[in-house]
Amino acid sequence: MKIRPTRIGEQMKKELTEIISRKLKDPRIGFVTVTDVDVTGDLSIAKVYITVLGNDEQKQDTLRGLEKAKGFIRSEIGQRIRMRKTPEILFEFDSAIEYGNKIDSLLRDLNQD
Repeated sequence: MKIRPTRIGEQMKKELTEIISRKLKDPRIGFVTVTDVDVTGDLSIAKVYITVLGNDEQKQDTLRGLEKAKGFIRSEIGQRIRMRKTPEILFEFDSAIEYGNKIDSLLRDLNQD
């Protein structure tokens, strides 16, 4: 694991959280939490893992809103983090929390029996 992509990913996570919560005014974007940012070794692509509070329709609306605002978000990241080239941003849902909740509920069901 290289140190620079990890550092840039952590900085992007911090900046993305602030940009999404404070700068974006799209009503489709609900309560979004940036859980992780994985930057490739050549710093060309950043996968942004998000969780969204709400049902499946609200999640899809939020993803569409973020995709629409991707250019603005990328330009804001470029201004805040000094790099020659700002990575291309890809948004993906982080299913780890849902998976953890499912495992937790299965364990509770086993303990009740």
